Amino acid sequence: MRPLGIATLALTLLIAAPPVLAGGEQVVVEDPWSRASIGTSRPGVAYMTLRNTGAEPVVVTGLRTDLAMTPMIHATTTDAQGVTRMSHMEEMEIAAGEAVALEPGGMHIMLMDLQRPMVEGESYTLSVIFADGTEASVEVPILGIAARGPSD
Repeated sequence: MRPLGIATLALTLLIAAPPVLAGGEQVVVEDPWSRASIGTSRPGVAYMTLRNTGAEPVVVTGLRTDLAMTPMIHATTTDAQGVTRMSHMEEMEIAAGEAVALEPGGMHIMLMDLQRPMVEGESYTLSVIFADGTEASVEVPILGIAARGPSD
């Protein structure tokens, strides 16, 4: 095949192939917020909604922020005796076209080993890491210590 023929074939394949969206490009982060902390000895917390706008499920495999050494997603469960527990989630799948709410009393982000206090009125960057290696970063505002959501 002549060089021009190869280039034409490659261009045709690129145009004909449907775009593949990586997790970080198809997930929209909505309404992120955190509460102010009492110093750094206790963990912080973050809340938000992760909406998958794509046609394929995506899997969250990690988090990163310079605010905390160990950010992680926790699930909250209550057993038959009424005892509530939190457990670390290694992965979290978001179905195509669906949203997952990280909110008080449910799944949420724990910010373990805070590197500085979380001060009301400040913010920090949080990156959500997906199984395909992409990331979605968001600026998270820090609300008051008793806040119940971004509308407070």
